[in-house]
Amino acid sequence: MAALGTARQVYGVRRIKIDEIAKTIRVEYDATRLNKPVVLQLLRCSGIDIVEELPLVAPPPPPAPAEAAPAQ
Repeated sequence: MAALGTARQVYGVRRIKIDEIAKTIRVEYDATRLNKPVVLQLLRCSGIDIVEELPLVAPPPPPAPAEAAPAQ
């Protein structure tokens, strides 16, 4: 927890939210100051084993197939 507190002090990290039940960590950061590989490295240096990245927004559903016009 102390290592995550240190990661929180990094300029550009806005918020770190830990959900112990879901076993997830959500990191909110300023994308003009940091990028995803840097944030992932901060978490790894804090002793967090990153198994999977979860998107915050679900991907859009695939487009429905267009109906073919009847042949004449």
